[in-house]
Amino acid sequence: MAGSDARALSRSLLDLCRMRKLTIATAESCTGGLVAGALTDIPGSSDVIDRGFVTYSNDAKRAMLGVEASTLTNFGAVSKETATAMAVGALERADVDLAVAITGIAGPGGATPGKPVGLVHFAAAARDGRIIHREHRFGAIGRSAVRARSVVEALRMLMDLARGPQVQAKPQRTAASRLRPRVTRSPRRHAVKRRTPRSPRG
Repeated sequence: MAGSDARALSRSLLDLCRMRKLTIATAESCTGGLVAGALTDIPGSSDVIDRGFVTYSNDAKRAMLGVEASTLTNFGAVSKETATAMAVGALERADVDLAVAITGIAGPGGATPGKPVGLVHFAAAARDGRIIHREHRFGAIGRSAVRARSVVEALRMLMDLARGPQVQAKPQRTAASRLRPRVTRSPRRHAVKRRTPRSPRG
């Protein structure tokens, strides 16, 4: 099911990016290039897909994507901070419009306290400054299943960014609110001109 979902999403994403003239790069750790593979499996994807970074080791994350060593030390390779740095690094290094990054623990080993098998962090970044992050805990469903679900989630995130920023509808003003509210003012006290009594005509 995940394979058919990935193929359908890949087609839709490529069509949308082609229409909007957007280019994509991927930065993958636990998926090992599967997202780039799903996209480039579609004929004609070369006008959208620029490149894919497979940064499985921490050294590769630093060298290829510019992830700071302090980020990896303080937060770990599987973290929101590292995923975000990977996405931003791919965006900048490839000079594309959209980038997605995946880092996680596909299993069966690799779990650490607080980071179980099936934990995957995703980040996607756009040239206009938008960055989104998602965390999924797929559980110990098997290495292949974690990787397959991760591909689908990464494609969905790229779709979200490719659609563009959500424009918030301005609240419609009622006819009454279109009028400037009248400020209650205290009545002016006009100086009453006292008429001087006319002198009687003699």
